Amino acid sequence: MNIVYSCPGCGGPTAAAAIETRPILSCPRCSRSISLPEGAILPATATEPPRLTRCVVCPSTELFVRKNFPQRLGVGIVVVGFAASCVAWAYRELFLTFGILFATAAIDVVLYFLVPECLTCYRCGARYTGPGITDRFGGFNLETHEKHRQQAARQGRPASAGS
Repeated sequence: MNIVYSCPGCGGPTAAAAIETRPILSCPRCSRSISLPEGAILPATATEPPRLTRCVVCPSTELFVRKNFPQRLGVGIVVVGFAASCVAWAYRELFLTFGILFATAAIDVVLYFLVPECLTCYRCGARYTGPGITDRFGGFNLETHEKHRQQAARQGRPASAGS
């Protein structure tokens, strides 16, 4: 199981692999250590890989499944496709306009099936990847996200960038 998270000490992006075998996570920039909480990762069995029960960076048990793909890149693909189709439309190229729109949609569908899923923490935005990691959790819930966003605003800290 792998993790990508923002260090609570320096705020820098940090990644770690095989976290189920480590007792602590350390930031390479500020050397801050995070002890893995007891019971956060259930050990592997003969038939199942290790299972995550809660976030190891923060105390949250609320995690959601999403595609492990940069959202800005996805929006960028859609914007470029839309802009290109508008240019084709301005030149009255009807078939080219719809060809660009269908090609953009096809790229989206291909990426949807090729990009693997990851598990993301609502509270801190930590992303977990690995086999069988998403089996116990559901998709994004706007109500839960809003609850964590409001808590972050009350405490004066930025909302997680991962959600």
